[in-house]
This record gives sequence, structure tokens and C-alpha cells, in this order.
Amino acid sequence: MSETAPIFNRVLLTNDDGYDAPGLKILEQAVATLAREVWVVAPAEDQSGTSHSLSLHEPLRVHHKGERRFAVRGTPGDCVAVAVGHLMEDARPDLVLSGVNRGANLGTETVFSGTVGAAMTSMLVGVPAIALSQAFTDRESVPWNTALEHAPNVIRQLAALGWDSDACLNVNFPAIPAKDVGPIRMTSQGAGVLQGVDVIARRDPRELDYYWLKLSRAPREDAADSETVSLRAGHVTVTPLKFERTHEHALSGLRSRHLAGEQKTSDDPTF
Repeated sequence: MSETAPIFNRVLLTNDDGYDAPGLKILEQAVATLAREVWVVAPAEDQSGTSHSLSLHEPLRVHHKGERRFAVRGTPGDCVAVAVGHLMEDARPDLVLSGVNRGANLGTETVFSGTVGAAMTSMLVGVPAIALSQAFTDRESVPWNTALEHAPNVIRQLAALGWDSDACLNVNFPAIPAKDVGPIRMTSQGAGVLQGVDVIARRDPRELDYYWLKLSRAPREDAADSETVSLRAGHVTVTPLKFERTHEHALSGLRSRHLAGEQKTSDDPTF
């Protein structure tokens, strides 16, 4: 098959930065030759940090922006649900692509990411999904061309490889020029750089208090096979993610202590 031939019939694009975000435009350009139909269903406004949340207590307003283009007053998860369950119900998409996010999504940060949340929601409704994010060192000078040049090849390779239905893929592009990017690496999820959440208190002109939440970040050491280490080394990283989050070591410890407690209770007549 030609490298320019479409490999999908329908692809759905969404994001968490909003309908007018530059990363969404980059993604649309990147997949133009990959699918016969490209649908865009994205939040009307910035929904960064909304994770997998769904709007269950208020109606969703969907604005038709053009052929196969919609802006939803809701979260990235809402966008996927409305697109797959209604707007595209005649023929579900072959793939959902979420991004390209402004900034990497690594480690713990993926729990909060609306970009990743949209991909996870897609997995929930039975459509394969990839989240894509572009790392940067200067917010005012994001190397979007890196994602633009490398995303088509990355998506083609991943489609050819395939992946488990209970996983979505988290792709990060390094914060370097496209020409300097190293080979794709399949990586484990790292610890990332998220350290906590800071609360910034302010007072408005009417003497009423208000607050901003700010994510605090700092470099950490990480495992050699982690996405963080490979991304810093200039590679495109691909990490499979899933819903199941059991901490096996903690579970083993709890079971052992619980069984020991039950044994003590049965052996001690004072209980």
C-alpha cells in the first residue's frame, strides 16, 4: 500500500485545548491523507485538566461549524460520547485521535489530562484511540512542526502494529526540531514531573476571595524504559494505558496483614 493511501475510512479528532487550539489544526493537517473522512468534534472552550469527566447534570449544546465539524459545550469525554453515540452513529469511527496537546502528558499528569481522558472515553465506548501531545520548553514557541511531520508516520506504524482493545495509546513528541527526532520508542509510564497542586489565594475589587489552582512540577529521576527518559532523549514515546489501576504490591500487603489479623482473632479467645 502507498504511504499516501488512506488507511482509515473515518477518523474522529478531538482535544482538550478547545476547538480553535493550534494543536487541533496541526492534527487535522497531519491526518489529512490517512482517512477518507476526518471528523472534528472538540470542546468549544479550553477543557484542560478535565480528565475523563462527563457532563451528567446539564445538557450539552453542539454547534455545527461546517461539514463534519462540531464544537461541543462540554468536556473532551462529552465530545467523544456525542460523536460516537449520535453524530457518527451511522458509521462509527475507525479511530479516535485526541490532541495535539500543548505540552507533554507524562506519568501522573495523564490522570488529569483531558487529552488522555478523551482517548480513555473512546476506549470505553469501544473505539481504538490515541492521545498525542507536543512537549515544549517555551510556551510561546511550541515546536508544532515536530508533531506535524512525525504524527502521520507514527499513526501509520501503530495502526499496522495494532494494540489490545482494553488499552489506549499515549504518544508524546519531544521538544526539539523535527529533523532531530530519534526513533519511536515503546515505553512504560513514568513518574513524570507533577509534584502536587498549589492553591493561590486572591481578592477581587469587591473584597471577595477567589482561588487559582496551579500544578507544581519538578524533574524527577525515572526508570530507564520510561516515557520521561526517552522523551528527554529526543524520542517519540508510545505508552499503552488502561483503566485498571490496582496497586498489586499494596494489595498483596493488605491481604497479608488482613489474613494475619483474622488468624490472630481466631487464635485469641479474648476477641
